[in-house]
Amino acid sequence: MLSLILGLVLSAAAPADGQLPKPVATASRPTSPPGASTAPRTPDGRPDLQGLWDFAQLTPFERPDALAGKAALTEEEAEEFAQQRIETTHKDRRDGGAAVDIERAYNDFWWDFGTRVSKQPSLVVDPPDGKIPALTSEAQQRVSQRKVLFENPEERPLAERCILGFNSGPPMVPSAYNNNVQIVQTPRHVVIVNEMIHSARIVDLSGRSHPPREMRFLTGDSTGRWEGDTLVVDTTNFLKERAFRGASSNMHLVERFTRVDRDTLRYEFTVDDPETWTKPWSASIPMTRSDQLMFEYACHEGNYALEGVLKGARYQETQAAQPQK
Repeated sequence: MLSLILGLVLSAAAPADGQLPKPVATASRPTSPPGASTAPRTPDGRPDLQGLWDFAQLTPFERPDALAGKAALTEEEAEEFAQQRIETTHKDRRDGGAAVDIERAYNDFWWDFGTRVSKQPSLVVDPPDGKIPALTSEAQQRVSQRKVLFENPEERPLAERCILGFNSGPPMVPSAYNNNVQIVQTPRHVVIVNEMIHSARIVDLSGRSHPPREMRFLTGDSTGRWEGDTLVVDTTNFLKERAFRGASSNMHLVERFTRVDRDTLRYEFTVDDPETWTKPWSASIPMTRSDQLMFEYACHEGNYALEGVLKGARYQETQAAQPQK
């Protein structure tokens, strides 16, 4: 029965005439001006950050060259960019040949990049050009020495092994799907639960220090404090395997959560890692309140991809060992 239902859904998702449905892009909800916050509060007087928040965004992470020099977009420019991105990333396109079609992985029904777009020309807001700073020479050397390994499952990336989500962070960055986070708040702790991989971080608000550098954690050690109406989360002590965009295990991450109004949560983060980038950089992502429930992320149920990747590598090795005709 489940297979039949999925088949019907997929059939409905793919246009019969080969034409792409006209997408709809919607601008992000405008935020309240400073000093005019309508954000609800908890019984202890803190801003209430609780609830489910959707952080899907069509706004590019880094500023495209076509938008160079623009500090903000007009509503028309934002809508035009969103429309172009929806059309160019639509997974039901059939151009590019069979190999490109396979690399699209799923049809468009399974992808959820969202429909909202911010008037920011990029999610990266510092440096002012909206570009991530250059890699250090040390980081460039790490990249050049990186090898793609296929000997055993443990060598495959953590996201591929369903151990760490590609958008669950920290920091959280919009991606292909499961762009949802639930926040639970008490006077002494805040819990950040991502739909992707069921990642859950417990942020300690007691004022304690981070543990010694020798103690490492997959998603780092997070402590929090309030700066006015903004929750500041400070995270260090990452495992070396937890490389956000190629960062080192000594990355220092500072996240800021600000409840702007009833339906808007402003999420900002700053990455400081002198071993990877020539200077710190920051991003700002508007999140929207959602009344939906989070889905179970059953990443490995019926998933034969990892086995297939390793079998494919063995087949390529066999082919390469055969004498050339």
